[in-house]
Amino acid sequence: MPFPTTNATLELPAINQILSSCGQAPVTTLDTTNPDVAIAYDTLLQVSREVQAEGWTFNKEYHVDFTPDTDDFILIANNILQIKLTENTANMDHDGIRRSGKLYDRQHHTFKWTDETIQCDVVWEFDWVDLPQPIQDFITARAATLVSQRIVGDTEQYQMLQQQEAFARAM
Repeated sequence: MPFPTTNATLELPAINQILSSCGQAPVTTLDTTNPDVAIAYDTLLQVSREVQAEGWTFNKEYHVDFTPDTDDFILIANNILQIKLTENTANMDHDGIRRSGKLYDRQHHTFKWTDETIQCDVVWEFDWVDLPQPIQDFITARAATLVSQRIVGDTEQYQMLQQQEAFARAM
């Protein structure tokens, strides 16, 4: 049974690169019946999220306006990895954090926001297809290093892949 992903054809080359780094044969589909493919795919998703959570120029956005809904809540989308109130005079009386999928004001101990808009700085998580090529290359290299450690366990191979990962990060 194939993985449920809309980016399968674009993620497949990365999966095959990860598998080939571990001495595994390439595959034509992302199929859960192959445990090596499952490990490679899960690792790719995990590493993608971790790398994007660092906040890069392509996925960091400043002064994003958020408007409370009819219940005065500010709901936070699932593709927001980090959110913090923008440091400006309008937000000085608040201390917002993510909690239970909503923006919570620690200053006033409430999820309710009475301001018309709240500005936040956001780190977004993007789908694979929307990532810049150098970031895709780094994520793939990092995932290959981890998968090699998990599947093969060869110290020399792991060190070689770490060097490739360091080079990809530098790019």
